[in-house]
Amino acid sequence: MSWFESLILGLVQGLTEFLPVSSSAHLRLTAAFSGWEDPGAAFTAITQIGTETAVLIYFRKDIGRILSAWSRSLTDKEMRRDQDARTGWLVVIGSIPIGVLGVTLKDQIEGPFRDLRLTAAMLIGMGVVLGVADRLAARAESGGGRHRVAAPRKELTDLTVRDGLIYGACQALALIPGVSRSGATISGGLFMGYRREAAARYSFLLAVPAVLASGLFELKDAADGGHVSWGPTLFATVIAFATGYAVIAWFMKFISTKSFMPFVWYRIALGVVIIALVAAGVLSPHAAESAG
Repeated sequence: MSWFESLILGLVQGLTEFLPVSSSAHLRLTAAFSGWEDPGAAFTAITQIGTETAVLIYFRKDIGRILSAWSRSLTDKEMRRDQDARTGWLVVIGSIPIGVLGVTLKDQIEGPFRDLRLTAAMLIGMGVVLGVADRLAARAESGGGRHRVAAPRKELTDLTVRDGLIYGACQALALIPGVSRSGATISGGLFMGYRREAAARYSFLLAVPAVLASGLFELKDAADGGHVSWGPTLFATVIAFATGYAVIAWFMKFISTKSFMPFVWYRIALGVVIIALVAAGVLSPHAAESAG
């Protein structure tokens, strides 16, 4: 991997990680459209450490408060009633599905799941899901009509173990390129009745342990196997961090007043274009993963 490739891929990772468009799909597609080798699952996981570091810094007050309360709740039963401690436990519970499936399906994640035809199908399918969730949420927020009273939407304080597991199951779908971690979890949150900001905030918090664990696992695996171009990969990780931080700040403001529909139409259009290019033989559905 060249330094120029790592710059572009780092920018792509940072720009798309927190938007409901699938960063792993865009990394895969950027390489395919540019004629580069597939950066691979290891590159994706390692550069995500950069974007998750942006989450840690942006939400540092929330995360610090949650970690403090959660750690105290390990020995103090009374603290388990504290909202921040509960949130910490629900993040742990919600991380179970992706942890189990990530280990179980590792070979598929690094191989068959990176087929561009599957990526395109996921872009379109999950785009439709996000669109339906967005419309239902908008209808509920407006009351569904001029004379109806808007239904109150859930906040993070309303999180239950059941909701945490559903969020976690939605996040696990992001193991397939094209799904989008934020898109899947936000869609799940909207279907369960959560406010847009609440669904997005929990989506970002839930991603932290899963992504950091995945990235550290790939770091160890890459160090043992020596199949990663360390200089360009670390450079891309730094670029992803800086870009990702800016995107988080913009996205949290955007969703407070705007619809997700622009992302829905973008996903569908991109999926259709990929299918057409693969069918025409312009793009190969498979790509050789970079050897370093």
